[in-house]
Amino acid sequence: MSLFFKKKYHPESEAALIESAKKDLRYFAPLYEKHFDFIFRFIFKRVNGNEELTGDLTQLTFMKAMAKIEQYEDRGYQFSSWLIRIAINEINQFFRSNKHNLTVSISENSVDDIFEEMESAHNQEEDLLKLVEKINTLDENQREIIEMRFFDGLSFREIAEILDTTEANAKMKLYRVLEKVKKNW
Repeated sequence: MSLFFKKKYHPESEAALIESAKKDLRYFAPLYEKHFDFIFRFIFKRVNGNEELTGDLTQLTFMKAMAKIEQYEDRGYQFSSWLIRIAINEINQFFRSNKHNLTVSISENSVDDIFEEMESAHNQEEDLLKLVEKINTLDENQREIIEMRFFDGLSFREIAEILDTTEANAKMKLYRVLEKVKKNW
C-alpha cells in the first residue's frame, strides 16, 4: 500500500494528506507510517515497556484517529498532538477498565529536573521515594502534565498542543502542580 502512495501521491504538506484522508481513507496510510514510531514509543513509556499492550493501544489509537479523521480540525497544532491526545485517552481508558495502576519509570535526570523546577535540594534516595508518593496523590490530569514535561521531555508548546490550550496556560498548570507537590512536601 505504501508503494502506491510513494509513486502516485506526493503531498506538499501534512495538511494536504489529512484533507485527502478525510475524503478517502486510503490516504491515511502515509499519516500512519509517519507517526507510528512516535506514538508507539509514547505509549510504550506509559505502559512500562509492555510491548503487547503497547501494540494493542497503538492500534486502537490509529483506528480511532482513522475513524474520526473527518472531525480533525487544523488549529495550528501538529497532527501528532491530536494523536497523542487520542493515545492518552486510550491508555487512561485501559487502566480504568482493567483497574490497573499506571506506573511511570523515573530516571535520575527527570528527578533532578523536577527538584530544580521546585527549587528544592534533595537527598537522592529518600526524596525519590517521597516524590513518587507525592506524585501518586495527584489526580490523573496533574500526573499527566508532570509525565509529559519531565518523563517524556515534551516542550511547553507540545504540551499546550496536546492539551489544546495556550503555552502560557500549560506552564501555569505545571507550576501549580509543582507548587502543590512542594506544599505537601
